[in-house]
Amino acid sequence: MPTVDDDLPSELGPEEFSAWVFGASGPRAEDGLVLAPFRGVRFVPDVAGDLASVTTPPYDLIDDDAVRRLLASGGHNVVRLILPRPAEQGYREAGETLRRWLAEGALATDAEPALYVYEAAERGQVRQRGLIGGLGLRAEADAVVLPHENVFPGPVRDRLALMSAARANLEPIFLVYEGGGDAARIVDEAAAATPLLEFHADDGLTHRLWQITDPGLHDRIAADLRDRQALIADGHHRYATYRALQARHHAAGDGPGPWDQGLALLVDSTRYPPRLGAIHRVLPGLPPTTALDRAGTVFRVTEMAGLAAATEALAAAEGPAFLLGGSGSLHLLTDPDPGRLEQAMPAEHSARWRGLDTAVLDHLLIAGLWNIPEDEHSVEVVHDDPAAAVDRARRTGGTAVLLNPLKVEDVLAIAGEGERVPRKSTSFGPKPRTGLVLRLLEGP
Repeated sequence: MPTVDDDLPSELGPEEFSAWVFGASGPRAEDGLVLAPFRGVRFVPDVAGDLASVTTPPYDLIDDDAVRRLLASGGHNVVRLILPRPAEQGYREAGETLRRWLAEGALATDAEPALYVYEAAERGQVRQRGLIGGLGLRAEADAVVLPHENVFPGPVRDRLALMSAARANLEPIFLVYEGGGDAARIVDEAAAATPLLEFHADDGLTHRLWQITDPGLHDRIAADLRDRQALIADGHHRYATYRALQARHHAAGDGPGPWDQGLALLVDSTRYPPRLGAIHRVLPGLPPTTALDRAGTVFRVTEMAGLAAATEALAAAEGPAFLLGGSGSLHLLTDPDPGRLEQAMPAEHSARWRGLDTAVLDHLLIAGLWNIPEDEHSVEVVHDDPAAAVDRARRTGGTAVLLNPLKVEDVLAIAGEGERVPRKSTSFGPKPRTGLVLRLLEGP
């Protein structure tokens, strides 16, 4: 394993950093895909309050206004643990808050190690159901846990500081695998019983949780998963943080321990196919007229009358296509000049990768025609909601770029060949609710 100092190697770019953090080999107790039982930490509603009010979406889907509102409201909302403010002081306070809530009884540790069945349903229809457990951490070369996006040092450093101070995994990452075996049957059988908890949240979903504590069922699940391969659907930076934390402990001579696993939701995609949404871009520093003028030198430009008609036209377009917004009108970009497109795309990538809309956006438009650096400040992202992206662009005087979602088969094929789709290409969902179950990195 590499040595991890207090600071991660920030001098590396995203490709080199991702290769470093995902690729390092390390000790493991077992081969294959492992999802281990653990003693979960859960909110106690009688003390903490209604579960809908103390749980949240994943940390990177909560905007600053919502964070400020939740922090100002008091109470036991999990945002106090996952997004403390100010960050540097708040990391330590988050750990102290977690232990105080445990001491006060707002959080409690389950009596037995368990795998947890999690379900998200909408109007009575199950949209997602899977297993929450401790995911065995593996090097990418083992072809067991596959990332499909690169990561940046900054967000990993942020999550590593928080995870180290809290000594806990505070929210699960989300993985999918092609199953259809014994584990899927056990999950569905468990979900036929009365849930451990159930509530309806402001995301429009009903969230439910069950426990599987029977060691015999744990063994059957382990046997079914052992030869499977899982794709990280959401949570690349947190998985990278798991790997960095593991490396830090082993470099310190700590040996095997809870840091060799990370909290994860594993969903059988053959039984419960994920929804893959688009991640739109907002470029605050790029005026819409400049964006359109430069794009028009390479793309066919069609002015659109309204957002509904424009998004329909975008969905129907063949080949790379984008919708520009931010001023009073919307413009559809299609049919890029083949010569300019080939010239802009990196030759070292596969043809499938070079055809991805997000790859064309990054290389031909953002870096090429618009000459904008690809970082968190110059290029903002909005998950799924095209109207929100256009509104944000209008407020900042910038440009919104709306995209079609990638195809699941393209993401799987690219990850299987050892490539990664461009950053923020995929929005798999529905994402697991944060605060349903936490995992301590020490004895309860």
